[in-house]
Amino acid sequence: MDLELDGNAALVTASTSGLGLASAEALVAEGANVTICGRDADRLDSARETVDAAGPGDVLGVQADITDPADCEALVEETVEAFGGLDHLVTSAGGPPSGEFLDLPEEEWYAAYDLLVMSVVRVLTAAHPHLDDSDAGTWIAITSTSVAEPIEGLVLSNAVRRGVPGLVETVAREFGPSIRANSVLPGSYETPRIEELVEQGVERGEYESYEEGLADWSDDVPLDRVGDPRELGDAVAFLSSARASYLTGAAIPVDGGTLRG
Repeated sequence: MDLELDGNAALVTASTSGLGLASAEALVAEGANVTICGRDADRLDSARETVDAAGPGDVLGVQADITDPADCEALVEETVEAFGGLDHLVTSAGGPPSGEFLDLPEEEWYAAYDLLVMSVVRVLTAAHPHLDDSDAGTWIAITSTSVAEPIEGLVLSNAVRRGVPGLVETVAREFGPSIRANSVLPGSYETPRIEELVEQGVERGEYESYEEGLADWSDDVPLDRVGDPRELGDAVAFLSSARASYLTGAAIPVDGGTLRG
């Protein structure tokens, strides 16, 4: 299926690893020109090479911290300058610290809100006029199944992430018909985030090995495995394309059937 993204301009935040990186790869594979970003220069260079090898689209790497308002504005400006506009925004962010409610100090709550919600608000605000000028403006928010069903030991993700699908549903109405907005709800994928959580479980003695811990993450998945990040990336590319032109305001699980609701 030709997604007709050739020559489109896209920006993917927090895209030096994990689901953001996979989404950038999927868009470049479809011919889109993509900006990726991250805080660490070495990881950014490595990710840019990875994305560049994924397909014919051009790749721009911008060192940026998405919790910094000035960096968010500069990220959009550099994308528009490089590609002549912006057609697709994909917002992603690393996960906040794990832990239960009574274990987390107040500053962790503010930091999680800044990372998961305000980074989206800032980038979307800067991107809006350019998406509105596009003939195919889209915003895809990568969230988590935790916005629909809480995940044990991830109280910050469970509570704070829920603001983003609410924002998606709201701006889908405010920005339509010129901009479509949707969110994807990933389940368990073998990303650095899952690797970190599994390794923490091994250190706590919950698992005897990494393999046992990873298998535990797939116990409730009807497809009986964790996902390949590119499977999520392909869903993001589809939702960004005209093939999904009647989809907006939706929260779509891409989780191997884990969610029961």
